[in-house]
Amino acid sequence: MQKVLVWDIPTRVFHWLLVSSLLAQYATAEWLENAIQWHFYIGYFTLFLVIFRILWGFVGTQYARFSSFVTGPRKVIRYMKTLFDKDSVPSIGHNPLGGWFVVIMLVLVAVQAISGLFMTDDIFLDGPYRPLADEQTLALMNSLHHLAFDLLLYVITLHIAAVVFYGIYKKQKLVPAMVHGKKVSKTVGITGSRLISALVVALLAAAIVYVAIEVYPPTPEIEEYYY
Repeated sequence: MQKVLVWDIPTRVFHWLLVSSLLAQYATAEWLENAIQWHFYIGYFTLFLVIFRILWGFVGTQYARFSSFVTGPRKVIRYMKTLFDKDSVPSIGHNPLGGWFVVIMLVLVAVQAISGLFMTDDIFLDGPYRPLADEQTLALMNSLHHLAFDLLLYVITLHIAAVVFYGIYKKQKLVPAMVHGKKVSKTVGITGSRLISALVVALLAAAIVYVAIEVYPPTPEIEEYYY
């Protein structure tokens, strides 16, 4: 067996930027005072990351595509039967169970980012879509925003636990592969990162976020006072 390239540069950059953005969102919401504006900005960036990853999941390199790791329940169950087998053959990309964790993570982050567009700090700042929603919708979005965050904490904890489990018990080092992109495998890896395609996808994702944040939302009505 030899080391082959599995994770392209865009996928690796996305992974670590998402980690950083989630940490920054938590810090600006829970630890730092008067940082809610940054919380909004980071939320927009997180939405960009999610859109990029979804698009890259269809047009990216082989092991970044959803088709390579989103499997049916039979494959997931079959894989889970070998979960505690130390000698099981490592998956070259995401394993069937881990693949669904990727999907769940993306859905939760997307729900949190989209619901955040309806949030307010009740003082100066409103999300761009707050003027569009009635009180019932705003209450729903507020609940989804906090529920998605709580669920994300559990999913992230499980993800970290899985990385530790695979590293110690199964002797499969997952974190280094997400840094340099290579794994030891008999399977043929990818030949490159398709950076031009990734740039096009990133520009498209940025355009979608710009339209969603700056173009489409209604302009808040300014009350006029006469003296």
